[in-house]
Amino acid sequence: MEKKVSFGQQSTKVKQLSDIIEQDIMMGKYKTDTSLPSINYLSRAYNVSRDTVFKAFSDLRERKLIDSTPGKGYYVTNRQEKIFLLLDEYSPFKNTLYNSFVRKLSASYKVDLWFHQYNEHIFNTVLHEAIGRYNYYVVMNFDNEKFSPLFNKITPSRLLLLDFGKFEKENYSYICQNFDDAFYGALSQLTERLKKYRKIVFHLPVGSKHPQVSAESFRQYCHDNDFISEVSGMEDIDDIESGTVYIVIRQTDVVNIIKRSREKGVKCGQDFGLIAYNDTPAYEVIDDGITALSINWDDMGKKAAKFILSGETVREYLPTEVHLRNSV
Repeated sequence: MEKKVSFGQQSTKVKQLSDIIEQDIMMGKYKTDTSLPSINYLSRAYNVSRDTVFKAFSDLRERKLIDSTPGKGYYVTNRQEKIFLLLDEYSPFKNTLYNSFVRKLSASYKVDLWFHQYNEHIFNTVLHEAIGRYNYYVVMNFDNEKFSPLFNKITPSRLLLLDFGKFEKENYSYICQNFDDAFYGALSQLTERLKKYRKIVFHLPVGSKHPQVSAESFRQYCHDNDFISEVSGMEDIDDIESGTVYIVIRQTDVVNIIKRSREKGVKCGQDFGLIAYNDTPAYEVIDDGITALSINWDDMGKKAAKFILSGETVREYLPTEVHLRNSV
């Protein structure tokens, strides 16, 4: 007997029933090319009308998950895999990741995309509701410094962690940035260019979700290379100083600095320098081009899809690349 379900008011009974049957197909309760329970059976099991079951079947048939044969009833045609993708916040490089991820997967995979905006309550609520309803989970944490206990409720082979900080991830697969050693290494590639500036400022506003280990690596790099340096926790950079190179995390800071430099009459790449974190297509055309330190987000999307397609464990830190342009 099917489990009893209490239908809510958030959507129609037809939609809710089709979602239940779809979930059962996704989780393997009803296998490809096997018959589904009859309309009469499901009507009694879920205490709904035969018409509701028929319409739910029609919805699933339109989505090519099931089909019917006269005299044989309805059967599963395609066991579509459902993927839960939870990212931190929207940005152009997250869009690159998403598009790469989806393109690499076949049509038999359905991706549900969510954002938690670094809000722990949203993260916990969305992930808690998703557990048990998907075949695979691809997640960016709300905190780069600690492991969420909710992950322990997901089978390790079904969970991929993205873009996490450098802390214990237990037995789970991950594809991450390295926010300390790789950051140091990327800056080292720019040492000769940075020597023409009298000071380097790393703008990391108080409350930023960017891992604080980057600030430690920045200080170590500047110490090792005898650079005068500063880690700025201010919300905005109000004054652009000549002879200073700025390293910024947020795209809004790139725009703000360029605007203020124009107001002051100083030239990026000549009077001062600018380095952005996480490359976007816009950085190729802003001013005369903005140098960026970034992982390959397209590559991250492809590797995440490969985890889904192959089922193989992956534990990898992606290299931080330098996209050199005229801003330094």
